[in-house]
Amino acid sequence: MRKQKTQKQKKLKGKTILLCITGSIAAYRACDLVRDLRAEGADVVCLMTEAAKQFVTPLTFHSLSGHPVYSDPFSKEEDWSVLHTTLADRASIILIAPATADVIARLAGGFASDLVTSVILASKAPVLIAPAMNDNMFAHPITQENIKKLEKIGYRFVEPIEGDLVCGRIGVGHIAENDVVLNTLRKTLHAI
Repeated sequence: MRKQKTQKQKKLKGKTILLCITGSIAAYRACDLVRDLRAEGADVVCLMTEAAKQFVTPLTFHSLSGHPVYSDPFSKEEDWSVLHTTLADRASIILIAPATADVIARLAGGFASDLVTSVILASKAPVLIAPAMNDNMFAHPITQENIKKLEKIGYRFVEPIEGDLVCGRIGVGHIAENDVVLNTLRKTLHAI
């Protein structure tokens, strides 16, 4: 059993994962993602949208990742001259989990209106997106068109699953299980 854990740790050793957390109730699931990624040897740097901070605090991600959490594109806490490009250049892969319809739409439109979208647009790293939203929002033709547009330029998606939604319904929009997200992330990294 111990041997398997050691092998797992080596799978992501030397990789820097930029984990972008957006404003969804599923933001709490990103806490376990940070722990799982670090258990496999990854260096995890968290970025949060302002809306994400309404669900989980930056302190939580700071504690779990061992790194400062970034959300302000004009932060003076770091010595870096241009935060969004410095973070973008560090990434082995960018994982957006959970990804809201809003962030998907802004990326599909080429907007760089916050630190998360600015870093993604400035990076050449692969982007993996794990959507989480209301089932009607996910099925909406505009959201589906935005997903197709991003897939066309090489962004990869981990499809949401059917599950309990915060609105009280059961539908497709529940974020995929963390092991599925991690497996897709590993495959994406090894495909480059």
